[in-house]
Amino acid sequence: MEHGSLADNLNSNTLDSEKRYSIAVGIAKGLSYLHEECLEWVLHCDIKPQNILLDANYQPKVADFGLSKLLNRGEGSNLSFSKLRGTRGYMAPEWVLNLPITSKVDVYSYGIVVLEMITGRSPARVQTAIDGGGLVTWVRNKKQGAPNSNAWIEEILDPTLRGGYEMGRMETLVRVAMQCVEDDKDARPTMRKVVEMLLWNEESLI
Repeated sequence: MEHGSLADNLNSNTLDSEKRYSIAVGIAKGLSYLHEECLEWVLHCDIKPQNILLDANYQPKVADFGLSKLLNRGEGSNLSFSKLRGTRGYMAPEWVLNLPITSKVDVYSYGIVVLEMITGRSPARVQTAIDGGGLVTWVRNKKQGAPNSNAWIEEILDPTLRGGYEMGRMETLVRVAMQCVEDDKDARPTMRKVVEMLLWNEESLI
C-alpha cells in the first residue's frame, strides 16, 4: 500500500483529524463485512495499527489474517481456542479470562485502535494483555474527572491534533471507542452498529 501501515503514519504524525475519522470509518466497514457479510464469517483476532494498510487516498485495508478464524454461516458464535490470539494491549478481556470468544473481540481491538488514533498513545508499549495497556483506564479517569464538560477530550487528544480538529468528530470517535472497549462483551456494539454511528455523525455535520 502506498502509505504503508496505520502504525507508520501515527508514528510520523502525517494524519490530520479528518483522515483519522475516515480511517476509523473504513476499518469499521471492513470489519463489519468480515463479521456479517462475506460468504464465510471471519474473526480477525489481531486488529492493530500494524495490520491496517493505507492506500494512496489513505483508505484503510485490513491485512494479515494469520490469526483469523473462519466461521460457516449458522455456526455457533461462542468459540474456544487452544491459546491466546492477538497482540498485548489490543486483546479483549475474554482472551485472558477464558470466556467464550465472539466477534466482539475484534470490536474491542477496534476500540483500542481508535483510542490510539485519538490520543497518539500506543497501548502496546505497556506490557499488559488487557485494558489496552492502561489506555482505557487513563481515558475513563479523564472522563470521570470532568463529568459535565468536554474539556477532558481536549486533554487526551494527540498533541499534533490540537488546534486542528472538529470537536464533533472527536466526541463521536471517543464515544464510539469507549463503547467498543466495554469489559462486558454484550455491552459492546456490533461493527455494523459502529459504522452506523460514525456515518450518522458525518451526515449530521454536513
